[in-house]
Amino acid sequence: MENTKRTVTCGDLRTANVGKRVVLNGWVSRTRNLGGLVFISLRDRYGVTQVIVGEGADEALKKTASSLKNEYCVAVCGTVRLRSEKDVNSDMATGAIEVAAEDIEIFTASRELPFSIEEVRQKDGTLVVPNEDLRLKYRYLDLRRAPMQKNIILRSQVTFAVREHLVSQGFLEIETPTFIKSTPEGARDYLVPSRVHPGKFYSLPQSPQLYKQLLMVSGFDKYFQIARCYRDEDARGDRQPEFTQIDMEMSFTDREEVLSVTEGMMRHVFQKTLGYELPEHFDRLAWEDAFDLYGSDKPDLRFGLKMQDASFMAELSDFNAFKAGALHADKSIERHKRSGLKALVVKGAAPSFSRKSIEALEEKAKVYKAKGLAWMKVSADGTFEGGISKFFAGKEAEICERLGAEKNDLLLFVSDEKWQVACTALGAVRTQLGKDLNLYNPDDEFHFVWIIDFPYFAWNEEESHWETEHHMFTLPQKKYWDTLESDPGAVKGDLYDLVLNGYELASGSMRINDPALQERIFEIAGYSRERAQKAFGFLVQAFEYGAPPHGGIAPGLDRLVMLMRHEESIHEVIAFPKNNLACSPMDECPSPVDELQLKELHIAVTETEAQ
Repeated sequence: MENTKRTVTCGDLRTANVGKRVVLNGWVSRTRNLGGLVFISLRDRYGVTQVIVGEGADEALKKTASSLKNEYCVAVCGTVRLRSEKDVNSDMATGAIEVAAEDIEIFTASRELPFSIEEVRQKDGTLVVPNEDLRLKYRYLDLRRAPMQKNIILRSQVTFAVREHLVSQGFLEIETPTFIKSTPEGARDYLVPSRVHPGKFYSLPQSPQLYKQLLMVSGFDKYFQIARCYRDEDARGDRQPEFTQIDMEMSFTDREEVLSVTEGMMRHVFQKTLGYELPEHFDRLAWEDAFDLYGSDKPDLRFGLKMQDASFMAELSDFNAFKAGALHADKSIERHKRSGLKALVVKGAAPSFSRKSIEALEEKAKVYKAKGLAWMKVSADGTFEGGISKFFAGKEAEICERLGAEKNDLLLFVSDEKWQVACTALGAVRTQLGKDLNLYNPDDEFHFVWIIDFPYFAWNEEESHWETEHHMFTLPQKKYWDTLESDPGAVKGDLYDLVLNGYELASGSMRINDPALQERIFEIAGYSRERAQKAFGFLVQAFEYGAPPHGGIAPGLDRLVMLMRHEESIHEVIAFPKNNLACSPMDECPSPVDELQLKELHIAVTETEAQ
């Protein structure tokens, strides 16, 4: 072939191009050899075009076409023509045309594939997905699969839309260092040894937190960055040792402006990339209400099923398990003035739930430290049956009226002395019911909610001291400043989380800019002046030079794209992720390094993993 450079992509051609001579480049996704005719599906990231080698083709072309196998990388020169009416494929954007090949050149052949690039489904329609470690070992092949192409393309579009919107709002994109001072931020740091400073280490940033605050002191009042972050955490869920944040910070601002800017950015991203219209403002829930009603500080609000206070039931019988939850024995309950006896009314579910299925829900509750899951059903005649019904016989009318229960409803209860344990355990049951019963509102595909008014401090029972729930630079709400030391447990922070479909998508806060207030927080959290100076001295010193009020937020890019694509793991939206052991099967990372490198870095390895 004289010229192998493509003139169009495999997704470009339509009926308007009939008669045009074109060159296509791509991968062979499928071939059908019908003797005198060879059909080739040629694929690139833009789409698929059918190529035909007809009976009138010369023998050399027929021979080349017959030799093609899946994933051969080729160039095809030919003329666009209409398919016959019966052969039009309405499922393909290019399905009305085909390219009659005049020449084919093989760039490179492909070995036998470890798994199919094309979609494979079982007889019941279930999509067959290769084993994840196999996919990660051959990630460059996995990324050719159509779902992965769509995921990575959307990620690129989302990133561009973020930049587009924030720049239009006056934000500056500023890079912060990758090699920084190690500071205590919760997770372990990844450390980088310094060759020129023996025995000293850089740290990879868990977030750009300190540096974006320094940028506010520097006068750059609107900052953002598509920031790479690193945390050396034990394998859990779909966490990655390296991940990406949409990092934002603003000066001379308040919570309302940060939330508004974030909402505007999300509206722009969803409209630009998915054509989906989000509401102008997102729902808001106080942290205590989120736990009390939904059992989580990241509730999925695509369905209702709110939890209710059932403390009144402790007075209606001698069922002792309920009395503990209604007594407010825990100090936190006294503070919240909320009951540790919680109820769920599952509408119309009584006939379909067997004892076995209820026991499965009980196991879910026990994972979250509940002692059990009490239950009973409202029968068709309005009486209670099953579970704990014998304790409440004759009380049906009052209980149903107060809980809003009706015939054929299933009633579920968790009782615990600790309000938060009861809420979390029954909240986990609620989440499971949402999945099992498909309670999601089909018209509410993406439901955002702000969680606000978080507790500022949490009591560490093991170490007997207060520690901050967020980070130590979070601003306490002003009305609590006078009682910080006298009543830390009552303090609420000026912080906020953005939740989408039951996942925490972003966390942020207003920041402390007063060195004296910052020192008080350090002291309450058990940080001596010397320890704080050693860890954060450069930031605290900067605050002594006219630090403006400031605040920010950091949505997770990986999780955002995951949710937009309705995936269940961030592995599916990262080009080259690590597995759940923080390893890469493809390049066998992490790996040993040469002894000479270690010597130059003044490092001695005393233990090695068994090979």
